[in-house]
Amino acid sequence: MTQRLTTTAPDFAAAFTDLVDARREADEDVSRDVTAILKAVRANGDAALADYTQRFDHHDLNVTGWAVTAAETRAALDTLSTPLRDALELAAARITAYHEKQRPVDSDGVDSAGVRLGARWSAVDAAGLYVPGGRAAYPSSLLMNVIPAKVAGVQRIAMVTPTPNGEINPLVLAAAQIAGIEEIWRVGGAQAVAALAYGTDRIAPVDVITGPGNAWVAEAKRQLYGVVGIDMVAGPSEIVVVADGRNNPDWIAADLLSQSEHDPTSQSILFTDDAAFADAVDRAVDGRLGQLATEKVARASWAANGAIIIVRDFDEAMPLVNRLAAEHLELAVDDPDALFAKVRHAGSVFLGRMTPEAVGDYVAGPNHVLPTGRRARFSSGLSVLDFMKRTSFLSLNDAAIRAIGPAAVALAQAEGLPAHAASVSLRLT
Repeated sequence: MTQRLTTTAPDFAAAFTDLVDARREADEDVSRDVTAILKAVRANGDAALADYTQRFDHHDLNVTGWAVTAAETRAALDTLSTPLRDALELAAARITAYHEKQRPVDSDGVDSAGVRLGARWSAVDAAGLYVPGGRAAYPSSLLMNVIPAKVAGVQRIAMVTPTPNGEINPLVLAAAQIAGIEEIWRVGGAQAVAALAYGTDRIAPVDVITGPGNAWVAEAKRQLYGVVGIDMVAGPSEIVVVADGRNNPDWIAADLLSQSEHDPTSQSILFTDDAAFADAVDRAVDGRLGQLATEKVARASWAANGAIIIVRDFDEAMPLVNRLAAEHLELAVDDPDALFAKVRHAGSVFLGRMTPEAVGDYVAGPNHVLPTGRRARFSSGLSVLDFMKRTSFLSLNDAAIRAIGPAAVALAQAEGLPAHAASVSLRLT
């Protein structure tokens, strides 16, 4: 039975806090296993990768091949139906156009003290892309990860993906061909993340690793942060929908289930100011569940983690929405911009009744790799900037160092660093 909360109930504050604080990550304690895998790959390189692939994916890399060839990706694209190929190419074009607007601009100028200062942006040398190969084999995620790297100017992109029994999803290969990925390795799991971070005889190390994965992949990225950069530690998918009673309840039910069907630990929450509409959506969800091929997963998610929250008005709802800091937020109301102005924490916001979250997963343009688990309080979705770094620079002439140098000397002396002070004061004499 899906949880139903009402803000007028005396126990609402405690119940909502429990909802906000609920831990939905997988129950497995994977940290120790991942640590062992990372150590093995760092010590034994390709031999460890081959062993783990045989153990988990049930094939011999030396027989099936370590790398996917260009001929395989071209063939996968050539076998696609025209509508599906057109859809992937439309998605790629729109994602590219959106992310091209994110390119940062270098700065260079002289301030009032005569100091030249600024910043220059440059791409990382190499990026690693993890593409799931189990329950979640999504060509859309491949595009969302590789295109920002391409726009940033990353010269080398290495993709890793598990291939159970040596097989790989042809849609993923087709998307890789469209995206222009030339380096694809048939390895997955925490061991693939370790290979990208540390490097092996076959796989050169990268600077940044992005892409979704299971609990082991997420934990590997977390442990390796600092050795490499990462996009984020992703948790279960989530959606919050704010909807009034003038919506079609079946539409809203479908929106909620669009996240529930990802995983049993996903979360879907509806805020509404209309109790009758809440009932109608609840019935619509139940009706749609029976029609889904993903019913088992979606039903488990909706029962365990779904919630319907009835508020007196949406002014009351928005502080609660901000506390959830959801990955996806739909504002299905007459004036979504009025509510959007009150949003402080959300990964991505979908404005109006005709903007389902699912369109953002594929062809809208903004990135669908977004912070989960309330991390939207302090982080953002994947962008071009995740594949770039900023180098500051400054230049002083004689007049400039005389203008600001004495203050630097005073501060260095106050901090007990005489060599710092001397490096400046010698230039002032």
